[in-house]
Amino acid sequence: MIEAFILRGISDVPEVQVLIFLLVLIIYLLCLGGNLIILLLFCLDVHLHTPMYFFLSNLSVIDISSSTTTLHRIFIFTTHKHKISTSACMTQLCIFCALTSNEISVLAAMSYDRYVAICRALYYHSIMSRRLCGLLASVSWGFGITEMLPISVFISKFTCYLFPIREITCSDTTLFDLYILIFGNMTVFVLILLTITPYVFIISSILRIRSSAGRRKAFYTCSSHIMVVVIFYSSIVLQYIVTISGSNTGSNKIFSLLNTAVVPMMNPLIYSLKNNDVKSAPNRKLKLCRS
Repeated sequence: MIEAFILRGISDVPEVQVLIFLLVLIIYLLCLGGNLIILLLFCLDVHLHTPMYFFLSNLSVIDISSSTTTLHRIFIFTTHKHKISTSACMTQLCIFCALTSNEISVLAAMSYDRYVAICRALYYHSIMSRRLCGLLASVSWGFGITEMLPISVFISKFTCYLFPIREITCSDTTLFDLYILIFGNMTVFVLILLTITPYVFIISSILRIRSSAGRRKAFYTCSSHIMVVVIFYSSIVLQYIVTISGSNTGSNKIFSLLNTAVVPMMNPLIYSLKNNDVKSAPNRKLKLCRS
């Protein structure tokens, strides 16, 4: 039985490994700092206690957790211990996949929130109540955990990089293949559909607005979320295309790094730079402290 695996970096050149380590470390610190600031502002500023920022805070928790789950392994390349136990590897993959499913669900919930804000603006506060927001968040977290339970049973026999090992395993993978095909892919497809469909109605409503200023304001309301969704799904699609095309392992590692490091770092930057409420929150807190 395999007890441990040897981890390899993106490059085998020691000098390049050091540069990659420093780059990933900087990206991780930016990701951690940016998402912690979002969470701190949400907790301290009552102006941000809205459904949009509630879901954004959930997204920040997911980004911090997913990046920490994977990127903490970069520190082993500063030592001579490049091994990971099978149990640790399995745990890491289960947590990361559950968080990814959770993020897809939260993005779908945020799409619904933007739909209500634009298409049902008069009823926004009555529809997006605290109870509904809490329910959507609970379902999102519960879905991520529930979806990974059957897969965790299967991957307990293999490694933290599931699909390449599945190809060479001697065990029967029929049940796993059926689960991924029927439940896994269909569920992700439904969630993607739930994320995209509200924007069909949103765009339709925006186009019906007569004034250009009104259209710009409506589009600005959901522009940050659109950017986050596009970046998130683009990284997943690129990594999936590289995997199924049989490209070299180096390319796959780069796209994996993009998905696990760069995307979580971009989310708080997008919402901070494009949202006036977030940018003005620190100033409001400073004024309160001075008064």
